[in-house]
Amino acid sequence: MSVLRKLSYLLAAGVAAISLSGAALAADDMSPEAIAERIAPVGQVYTAKDLEGIATAAAPAAAASSGPRDGETVFKGACFACHDTGAAGAPKRGDKAAWEPRIAQGFDTLRKHAIEGFTGKTGMMPPKGTCAACSDEEIENAIHYMIDKL
Repeated sequence: MSVLRKLSYLLAAGVAAISLSGAALAADDMSPEAIAERIAPVGQVYTAKDLEGIATAAAPAAAASSGPRDGETVFKGACFACHDTGAAGAPKRGDKAAWEPRIAQGFDTLRKHAIEGFTGKTGMMPPKGTCAACSDEEIENAIHYMIDKL
């Protein structure tokens, strides 16, 4: 028998063995337990009625809005990232020399640049900085917090 013919027989025997073992594994995969495991739910759905009495007890009471946040709160929550470090050319809080040319343009210009964004020679201010959720009044409060004591 030639070597090629022997290899063909061995290959055929190997394929047959793999096919048979695959059939045996497939039979195990078709057991009622295996099927039940595969089709078992991965989660649960609750309706509002299911959660009655639970959701309200677990959720903290929402704090009533007491109006816009003060400048210090807004500054410490968002503005500090650039105005404490000078990132993107932002004038640092308390740096009178950096703020004077900006203040000289008037508060309305400061307000407009802070709210709408601005790109100048020394840097840029994205619209509302990093506080997209801030109201215009809160942005004004933050400006006052940064410049009122210069």
